[in-house]
Amino acid sequence: MGHDHVNVPGLLERNLMSDTAEEIVVRPKIVAENINFHYGKFQALKSVNITIPEKKVTAFIGPSGCGKSTFLRCLNRMNDLIDGTKLEGSITIDGINIYDKDVDPVALRKDVGMVFQKPNPFPMSIYDNITYGPKLHGIKSKSDLDAIVEKTLKQSALFEEVKDKLKNSALELSGGQQQRLCIARTLAVDPKIILMDEPCSALDPIATSRIEDLIFELKREYTIVIVTHNMQQAQRASDRTAFFMLGKLVEENSTSNIFLFPQKTETQGYISGRFG
Repeated sequence: MGHDHVNVPGLLERNLMSDTAEEIVVRPKIVAENINFHYGKFQALKSVNITIPEKKVTAFIGPSGCGKSTFLRCLNRMNDLIDGTKLEGSITIDGINIYDKDVDPVALRKDVGMVFQKPNPFPMSIYDNITYGPKLHGIKSKSDLDAIVEKTLKQSALFEEVKDKLKNSALELSGGQQQRLCIARTLAVDPKIILMDEPCSALDPIATSRIEDLIFELKREYTIVIVTHNMQQAQRASDRTAFFMLGKLVEENSTSNIFLFPQKTETQGYISGRFG
């Protein structure tokens, strides 16, 4: 009996239109094209091109001063806050150029949240830390704010530890708890993308492991970009890895390919520890 080979393309096409296949298709969330970035006369980024997929974790690795944090801050226009900076090229999120004149950077930073290297809770209660952003964006109802606090603390795996001390100062929490609170605070304004700039570098191994578990959970709902010095962390926590050196994006691929089969000699040198 012959096989119906002729039907296969049709089947594939039909499958691609079905819901299950839609989940397999990785959609680009952020597309950066020909990014050159200057601090005054210093060029920190040189023709960077990268597509960052939706609901995946993309790690930026590379030696200090290679441009990875600068590029991360281009993705929510944090560098706009520094005098004398200039960006050339385009960065689109969901097809919208975030450097267009009519894009409001404050609204952009609501959609593209940021978690910094050192935990930076506000000197106020745990509850007020999380509700600060939602209140700023016009949410006033106590029941809505309560719901946001509970939801985001559960998302950031902190709820059980702090549910009975929401009125206590956030500064009483341990470093790892403070960082999870900062993640909850970022989630409270309902972002689409979360940027993390070395979020574990100030934390001990146990706290680091909890944040990595959290990143794994969060990528179901959010696109995550993480800058890390820790190559084991990039291997454990990310789906894709981009290696930066001297302001250039040297290589970008699935994390397993970058670490097992790097294409460029600079990438091989960095991940084998010959420099960095």
